[in-house]
Amino acid sequence: PAPLRRLAHMCRQVRASLAMQCGGGVPRQHLLGLPTSGSDRGFGGASGGFRAWVVDAHRGELKQRSVQEFGVVSELPRQDPAATVTVRVHFSDLNYKDAMIIRGQHGVCKGFPIVPGIDFSGVVEQSDSPLWRAGDEVVLTGNKIGQHFDGGWSGLCRVQAEWLVPRPKTFSLEDCMAIGTAGFTAMQMVVHLEKIGSMTTKSGPILVTGAGGGVGSTAVALLANLGYHVVASTGRPDELGEYLRSLGAKDVIGRLEGDGRKQPLQAQRWSHVVDTVGGPILSAALAQTKLNGSVAAVGVAAGGTLDTTVYPFVLRGVRLLGVDSTLPWNVEGFDDDPDTWLQHRRERLALWSRLERDMPLAALRKMHMATVPLEDAHTWAEELLAGRVKGRVVIAV
Repeated sequence: PAPLRRLAHMCRQVRASLAMQCGGGVPRQHLLGLPTSGSDRGFGGASGGFRAWVVDAHRGELKQRSVQEFGVVSELPRQDPAATVTVRVHFSDLNYKDAMIIRGQHGVCKGFPIVPGIDFSGVVEQSDSPLWRAGDEVVLTGNKIGQHFDGGWSGLCRVQAEWLVPRPKTFSLEDCMAIGTAGFTAMQMVVHLEKIGSMTTKSGPILVTGAGGGVGSTAVALLANLGYHVVASTGRPDELGEYLRSLGAKDVIGRLEGDGRKQPLQAQRWSHVVDTVGGPILSAALAQTKLNGSVAAVGVAAGGTLDTTVYPFVLRGVRLLGVDSTLPWNVEGFDDDPDTWLQHRRERLALWSRLERDMPLAALRKMHMATVPLEDAHTWAEELLAGRVKGRVVIAV
């Protein structure tokens, strides 16, 4: 029942808060370089009026969607009872999940009605947590906002303090959303390939599938900046060739061809692969990966099934690395242990640090296709699903 779930959330929040005070007498948030004092203002107190997208659907059938006016954040339809920080959202962004949710697609979010937006950047307006205080500039990617709870397509968003990270100094709030979940995921994939897949600049050509999208474009820019030979694969090679080469791709090719099940061991072409689309393209990429190569997989745009055999794994030692950048904590169905949160936070901060080091601002500007007003988000969502968007779209909230 809902009251018991809310009580469980509150108990987990208390456990996490107690755990954060451990660590040799020094608060853990201090060890992580975070603020150590906060406001004691309560939930729902933020006012002044704001707008938010609200989507309602039933079993995949869209019932209603519109930008609505609200007075306080507690009026939003799907609030997290464990939330402790209210953020005045400045920017959000457009991701594949957001586009599916605003269509009312079944299975992407926990339930409707809901405010979409799996990312946001903004300024803390009130905090009941010692981690943050009013005026702090913060960023949130993942943790299932916009899916389990109301997300960033809203002027105000109330979330758990532990989900936020400070704005990286190199990037503006708008830059952070030009990166967003897509760029964060791309950085995570590169790190996985380096640490688990043994990828080095001497390995040979690195394939990036779905290279025109947000994850793919960022992966191309990151890998090229790190000195890798990047081969960008896209369904629009003529249209996007110049763009992808400007990000650092050495070669631009069309979609991969070949049946990964009927021909599980094809010519060895790629030392490692960043796959952002899944389906038959991932199957073909596995079949074409070189001996002891690795494939990092994150997308489902080309399909959620994988039709392949074990032969690439047992005869060539190919490693398939799954990547989930949401890093959820204290969300129903996921771990609520405070140590897990600390592990996730360290990974988040490390990945943002790598992005500050490895993401050229010039490339980020090229990837940043547009910043659009909140009321136009649904129009751009249709463009994204139709494959007519390159790079990243930021939403000015």
